[in-house]
Amino acid sequence: MAAPVNTPQALIVFNPTITAPTKHMSWPKGSTQEIKWDTENIPAERTATTGVILLGYMENDSENLDIDHPLATGFPLNDGKVTVKMPTDIDSTKDYFVVLFGDSGNKSPVFRIA
Repeated sequence: MAAPVNTPQALIVFNPTITAPTKHMSWPKGSTQEIKWDTENIPAERTATTGVILLGYMENDSENLDIDHPLATGFPLNDGKVTVKMPTDIDSTKDYFVVLFGDSGNKSPVFRIA
């Protein structure tokens, strides 16, 4: 059985704004692209945190994330960007988004992969 915590613990959450891709942007299938996010407010305790980028799309009012095929992993969040290759075997009719995971998760605006 776990012992209770006697003092409250502060959670350190960094939820950066994704600045690229932007809304209505279109990236070609198989292209190399740069995903960017704001690093201005990274807490000092999170400067060594690494991240994961997942591709997702909305369907039936549900977010669908491709957790089996991350676009990028293990990059430093304080870099503010990571270069990824867009998949080639996806449906061009969907609106996609990327999600940045590290200390917290943040979702981009929707964009196209055509």
